[in-house]
Formats: sequence, structure tokens, C-alpha cells
Amino acid sequence: MARRRPSADPEGRMPLREHLLELRKRLVLAAIGILLGAVLGWIVYDVVFRALQDPLLDAAAERGISASVNFGGLASAMDMKFKVAIFIGAIVSSPWWLYQLWAFVTPGLTRRERSSAIGFVGVAVPMFLLGAGFAWFVLPRAVTVLTEFVPEDATNLIDAQTYLSFVMRFVLAFGIAFLVPVLMVCLNLVGLVRGVTWLKGWRWAVLISMVFSAIMTPTPDVLTMLVLAAPTIGLYMAAVGLSVLRDRRVDKRLARAADDGTLTR
Repeated sequence: MARRRPSADPEGRMPLREHLLELRKRLVLAAIGILLGAVLGWIVYDVVFRALQDPLLDAAAERGISASVNFGGLASAMDMKFKVAIFIGAIVSSPWWLYQLWAFVTPGLTRRERSSAIGFVGVAVPMFLLGAGFAWFVLPRAVTVLTEFVPEDATNLIDAQTYLSFVMRFVLAFGIAFLVPVLMVCLNLVGLVRGVTWLKGWRWAVLISMVFSAIMTPTPDVLTMLVLAAPTIGLYMAAVGLSVLRDRRVDKRLARAADDGTLTR
């Protein structure tokens, strides 16, 4: 007989143990989805591998130098194939693991609030892909700056593990960064965090965005760092604005209901 899950209290709170069990469940389900997506990644590895090399090879060709990605060990090629497959799996399975993220955040809420998971996934997936696409758009500029240090008529031998791991982290990091404003707005919509709370943290948001961009930018120029930081800061401010406006509408509606004597939970 299946063990019944203890019911939440009237305020929708869950005991710590239930939170940990829920977290483990969602992590396992998300991992299964990524692994299934990695099967597809394993199949299309050759195509994706060539695409990941293109920014480097194109930048080298523009300068008239020779560049190549090299595997330094016997097992490096196989290890890289596993990493690329998981990278692809994380992208193609993003609707699934994003749903698991929201299902963990809202396990004790009402049925109507839990149904917001569909809306969250519907917005979060395009934003995740937009962030990944933005990183891919900026990547050639970063690689071009790096190859400018290679003397003419020289060959730049780049370790495959170092280069490809950086590219994949770069793309995934910005995909996740573009998810943060969506999560902010959704937490506000279900009443977990008020917009003024996000507003008070704007200085930390700007600082974290700048540090994040500085770490993820492999180039020494400040312009590239600012180009990467500007969208994340802009999206944060947009999320704050939407949350504050929504709170004002809710507060006005509750005030009118209280005046009319129709306020209900």
C-alpha cells in the first residue's frame, strides 16, 4: 500500500522533512529528464561538436591564423562526448526540469496556484532559450578578442576540455540568468514575495550581475562585460516593476473589499 503524504497545515506550510523529500523527488525527476535528453545529445553529438567549434574557427580564419581543438588524453574524447550530450539534454529537457523547479516551489499552495506551473513553464522556457541564444550571439566577439593575442602565421592549439567546457557553461549560465526575472514575477504572483522586497535588493542585483558578467567574460575589455550585464539588470528591473504594479492592484482590491465588508481569504 502506498504511503500517504501528510497533509499540509491550513496555511499551506510543510514540515522540513516533507520539503527535503519533495526536493529529492524533484531532483530525481529532473535528472531523469536530462538523462533522457542526453540520449538525443549522444546521437547528434557530431553536429553539435562542429557547431561549438565554429566561433573559434571563424575567428581564426578572419585573422588568417590556424587554430584547432585538441584532445590531450586517451579518454578525453569520450569524456567530452558525455559532457556535450548532457549539455544538449539540459537544453532539450528544459520544459521538464523547469516544471519540476516550480512544482517544488509551490507544493503547499492551492490547486489554482499550482496550476500556474503551466504558465511558468510557458514563459520560462522561451526566456531560458533566449538567454542561451544571447550568450551564443556574444560568444564570437569574446573568442575573436582572445585570438587577437595569437601571432600571425602561428597555430593556436586549444585544449578541447577547456574550450568546450567554457562554451557550454557560458551558454547555460546565461540561460539560467534569464530565468531569474521569470521566477521573481511568478513568486510574486502566487503571493510568496512582494515586489518591494525585490526592489530593496536592487543594489545586490546590480552587483551580482556585474560580478557574474565579469567572471563569465573571458575578454579583458569592459564593453563586453557591460553588454552581458545590461540585459540581466534590465530584466531584473522589469520584474521588479511588474511585481510592484501587481501588488498595488492587489492592495487596492483588498482595500475596497475591506471597505465593503466582503473581504475573504
